[in-house]
Amino acid sequence: MQTGDHLQWPFFEGRHREVHQQCQAFITGELDPAARHEPGEIDAMCRDLVRKLGTAGLLRHCAPAVPAQGSPAYDARSLCIIREALAEADPLADFAFAMQGLGSGALALGAPRDLAGRYLERVARGESIAAFALSEPDAGSDVAAMELDARRDGSHWLLNGEKTWISNGGIADFYCVFARTAQAQTRPDGSAVARGISAFVIEKDDPGLEIAERIDVIAPHPLARLAFRDCRIPAQRLIGGEGEGFKLAMRTLDVFRTSVAAAALGMARRALREALAFASSRRMFGQHLADMQLTQAALAQMATTIDSAALLTYRAAWLRDRGGNVTREAAMAKMAATEGAQQVIDRAVQMFGGRGVVQGAAVERLYREIRSLRIYEGATEVQQLIIGRDLLKSAKP
Repeated sequence: MQTGDHLQWPFFEGRHREVHQQCQAFITGELDPAARHEPGEIDAMCRDLVRKLGTAGLLRHCAPAVPAQGSPAYDARSLCIIREALAEADPLADFAFAMQGLGSGALALGAPRDLAGRYLERVARGESIAAFALSEPDAGSDVAAMELDARRDGSHWLLNGEKTWISNGGIADFYCVFARTAQAQTRPDGSAVARGISAFVIEKDDPGLEIAERIDVIAPHPLARLAFRDCRIPAQRLIGGEGEGFKLAMRTLDVFRTSVAAAALGMARRALREALAFASSRRMFGQHLADMQLTQAALAQMATTIDSAALLTYRAAWLRDRGGNVTREAAMAKMAATEGAQQVIDRAVQMFGGRGVVQGAAVERLYREIRSLRIYEGATEVQQLIIGRDLLKSAKP
């Protein structure tokens, strides 16, 4: 399959092919597929990528303007097309794009128009970097276990606690932070109830916000633990109503979860492309590696896995754009695409042999990049629970 061939599927319209062309022009002009991302250079590279994505107009797809009435015009298929293309070319560019959307999503979906407008236009132009601060040391998949405390103090809010695993932590200009504004409630089994959570905009220079730790991971990205020590912010920076934070967080994830599957697709397509080129040129036992039946079987499995995941991904995006409830479909897409991409990339590394584990090789970089996609925005095991529960719910008479 050639790049973009799947855009002829009936899921897409002419405008989606135009988005793909716009993205490919950006990739050709601005990205180096062979670029190596050294940890000490990541912050500067992300800032540069955000600026370039904004100048190219691509960020307006993930940080749309908020209309006077109604909801912002997110188009799930466009988000997926862009993320797939960027991830195939350079996963760090995909990260820079996606975090601008995830970090500003709560503002677009729930903030008053004046508050949203103060931040979203700068995000869309690539002039401000956004971050989504939901996870805590003891509240990852179990969001309801959140402990960051926000208390009203006259015309301000005071926040105390921590957030961790925050993408863009340390380089963001502002954070959409989720905190508990009411006492936690528990069910009879002792599990927490996701009520009393509210969302706030915290700016990088607000007193009481501290970058407590920069976190190094196998695929270098800006990542940090944040500490809030009597962090004092104006009451007007509450996003939506008090107690609406959990709903806003879930709505934000609902917009972007399917696009995680698309990013995985992009990485898998790059791995297949690298494997095809290598197998066609590598001589072994008097023939090319591609001439061996085991190689052909591996390539066939890789291609089938990619197409299967692509169909699930763009089905979910198409359904969401039609206004449907895609809880199950998005979970299926994310699970199939991220798990499948891990398998495809692993096969590519195996095919390259020793060359596949040399630091800086394309498939080695992909091997490190893909691993986190099976965890963030809902680990595979969480997606399985979502799918299973939804199936059981629909099976009830």
